[in-house]
Amino acid sequence: MDLDLLVFGLDLVSTFAFALVGASVAANKGLDFGGILFIAAVASISGGTLRNLFMGEQPPWVQRPWLFAPIVAAFMITIAMGKTQSVGRFALSLDTLGLAVATVSSVQFALSNDAPLAAAAVLGLIGAVSGGLFRDIMCQTEPVLLHRETVGTACLSGAVIYLALDAANLNEAVSVSVAGLVVVLVREISIKFNWNLPTIKKGH
Repeated sequence: MDLDLLVFGLDLVSTFAFALVGASVAANKGLDFGGILFIAAVASISGGTLRNLFMGEQPPWVQRPWLFAPIVAAFMITIAMGKTQSVGRFALSLDTLGLAVATVSSVQFALSNDAPLAAAAVLGLIGAVSGGLFRDIMCQTEPVLLHRETVGTACLSGAVIYLALDAANLNEAVSVSVAGLVVVLVREISIKFNWNLPTIKKGH
């Protein structure tokens, strides 16, 4: 299997997922068409951009301009819906899919560029969660990453599992599938049971 082609394919899927959720959040906040398109772009490509820059590489959208196609598609779908609505369960599921795909593709990218294991895990996390963090900050929404749904924990878990399976020389498709499934399961379970990381209680 061509690793570069696989990473590109995964980036394409995660770009569309993140762009659609970003466009939905922006529309719900009352942004105009330009704002919706901008937030969709930021939400979908900033994670991969940071990942590549940390590895001394050009951003993926510079290397592969086709990554703008799913952003435009997500924007057009949001506009075609014609009305704002809160980000529902479907969008959350789509976002979770994007997290799983972005985590795996980011770890693969790091390994293909000879990053140490710990750095590969961190880059997997950065590639997955940065877009959502910037999206929420720019839309003046409390970042999901920092207070609920164990987003970071899910992505880091998937990254570690992928690294472990890769070190065991398992089939690439198996490693990708299992690691992605771990991300999905951890986040979906945390949403269902309202699990969060511990917080410091406020004093009286």
